[in-house]
Amino acid sequence: MYVGLCAIDLHIEHAQSLKEKRQVLRKVLDNIRNKFPVSVAEVDKQDLWQRAIIGIAVVSSSSSLIDEIFSKIEDFIENLHLCSIIDIKREIFTW
Repeated sequence: MYVGLCAIDLHIEHAQSLKEKRQVLRKVLDNIRNKFPVSVAEVDKQDLWQRAIIGIAVVSSSSSLIDEIFSKIEDFIENLHLCSIIDIKREIFTW
């Protein structure tokens, strides 16, 4: 069994308040949850208007499948055009 963890640092350029940031982030997180078999949540930078770090976790029998899911999620976020990706950190563990 493999466990994949991914942290994606996002820049939400047009957010001028925490309320606007939450609206954008809610759309991003809900779309990811609906399209991919992963757990996702905001995990850091909650108090900044234009920044967010989301954490994604997935369990699979294949590390290559986890890597593929993370790549598709990154492309999906970019194609939403709601925010931009600043940095990505990925780790895959064997359990």
